Amino acid sequence: MITLQSKTRVSGVRGQQILDFLLNCTDSDYRRWWPGTHLHLRTLERHPGDVGNVVYMDELVGGRHLKLTGVVTELVPAKKLVWQMRASFRLPIWLVLELHDEPPSVTITHTIRAGFTGWGRLVDPVFRLYLSKSFARAMDDHVKTEFPRLGELLRGASAHPA
Repeated sequence: MITLQSKTRVSGVRGQQILDFLLNCTDSDYRRWWPGTHLHLRTLERHPGDVGNVVYMDELVGGRHLKLTGVVTELVPAKKLVWQMRASFRLPIWLVLELHDEPPSVTITHTIRAGFTGWGRLVDPVFRLYLSKSFARAMDDHVKTEFPRLGELLRGASAHPA
């Protein structure tokens, strides 16, 4: 199993605000979050309680252009969101966001886990080609930039309600 993990702290917002944004995001919201880097994030299929929702993400991370489809496999209000990536079938790749409110801020742990169990783990070195050390550094930089930006966006939205 390959694990890439980043942590960042965002002031002035709560975990549930971040989850609400991600679960209800539109492409225009996503682009406003980080213009030129975040291109698309939208729900393709919605389910009651959000578990099972299918989302499409398109963003730039370092020198890579990532286009991903994910399924919400776990949701704990204000605390955790798990997307499992899929192509024609669910892949052994998960994006996990864990949120820990520590008023007046929230600590966000962003984890990418990739790999098989059992005999399938013999294939895991293939994931290492994609999830390289340089990609891990780029993702860490990305996470530590994007979530403070989201905090700014959310604080601005709460200061100017519609």
